[in-house]
Amino acid sequence: MVDGAGVEERDGDAAAAGLRRSLKNRHLQMIALGGIIGASLFIGSGAVIATVGPAAVLSYALGGLVVVLVMRMLGEMASAEPTLGSFMEYARSSLGDWAGFTIGWLYWYFWVGVVAFEAVAGAKLLHPLLPAVPQWVFSLLLMLLLTATNLVSVRSFGETEFWLASIKVFTIVAFLVCGVLFVLGWWPGAHLSVGNIGLDGFFANGGFAVVHGVVIVVFSYFGTEIVTIVSAESDEPSRSVAKATRAVVWRVLMFYVGSVALLVMITPWRQIPSDTSPFAAAFARFGLPGAELVVNAVVFTAALSVLNSGLYTASRMLFALHGRGFAPGWIRDVNARGVPWKAILISTLVGYVAVAMSYVAPNTVFYFIVNSAGAVALFVYAMIALSQLRMRRRLEREAPERLKLRMWLFPYLTWATLVVILAVLVTMAAIEDSRSQLVLSLVSLAAILLVYVGLVRPRRRGV
Repeated sequence: MVDGAGVEERDGDAAAAGLRRSLKNRHLQMIALGGIIGASLFIGSGAVIATVGPAAVLSYALGGLVVVLVMRMLGEMASAEPTLGSFMEYARSSLGDWAGFTIGWLYWYFWVGVVAFEAVAGAKLLHPLLPAVPQWVFSLLLMLLLTATNLVSVRSFGETEFWLASIKVFTIVAFLVCGVLFVLGWWPGAHLSVGNIGLDGFFANGGFAVVHGVVIVVFSYFGTEIVTIVSAESDEPSRSVAKATRAVVWRVLMFYVGSVALLVMITPWRQIPSDTSPFAAAFARFGLPGAELVVNAVVFTAALSVLNSGLYTASRMLFALHGRGFAPGWIRDVNARGVPWKAILISTLVGYVAVAMSYVAPNTVFYFIVNSAGAVALFVYAMIALSQLRMRRRLEREAPERLKLRMWLFPYLTWATLVVILAVLVTMAAIEDSRSQLVLSLVSLAAILLVYVGLVRPRRRGV
């Protein structure tokens, strides 16, 4: 268990490891804002609406509720004990080394897979501009560009992410403003269309479709927790992370639930495209010229943002794993600018391999890499909830003054969150489309646990 050392000592973990506190509060707040807006919202929301119908609004609301509760738990822990490694360290200190090792490597594996996926997705968007250039070249260039950004300095990462996130946030806000005016009939040429949300009935595809939708959308929110990892390299970690996690409620309601509600009001839900961006289609209905081109550019920006933050997150988690003896010692090297360059390059190297596999063996190796991380978000959320149960009781006993941000209705909402996570996992097993993701994710989880039991635990006991 973690000792009773003061928060100031933990606050210095990043500095003691050689990292620089170069991120400002504005970086952290925009990363928190943009972290919840991914390409899955701009494109994937159409597929969710096609699956669920107008009740997709409920799917996004229920999935968002889980994320809000998990972020509140994480905010409670991070504001009380800001530390390098965030929830990996909380799991280790609350549940044991096995938990820290498992959640840390699972999370690293997830983001390495996401980096590869986003590099391939970004290349697909660029390829039509220069069709003579092989698609893999674009993937390689994107990987090299964002690797360079991460290697320069943490401030460079923060500035890049600040502006990429700003573009996403501006686009969503513009859509919300135009969408509200359009559905109320206050837009030129528009008429009151709020009633579109009830066409064919709100539960047009049945009640279970809402649960199916939750399985899909819960992964769209994954990445919100990055703010607690980034906070270790900010100048005011406790204050910044508390502010960011408090704001997650309105971000979920506005960006996801609000946007999807407007989509099914602007256009009858059966006419909303599921293979292309429903936001581009909506902007086209507003009569705005070049809407599709602009939204595609924003989707590309979203892919770059996820790639950028994915590389950062994977490298910092790997660096934190080393700090607890869960990764090789040579990963510890930090350059003069406070950047863990070896951790970045190792994470990038695996990303390059995954990108190569997307072209060499897309239906085997790349399929496994992408789908075996499918349920990792739920595993991470469950571990965060279990950690918070233990850590909250310890803090109440030893240092209640450090509980600056408290989980609501503790411990009842924490247990309720765990029950919902279990229900989503069971639903994944019941739905054919998501069953393979659950099985492959369990294979990844089992493999990491075997490595810990077979290699790490015996070595640590021998020390």
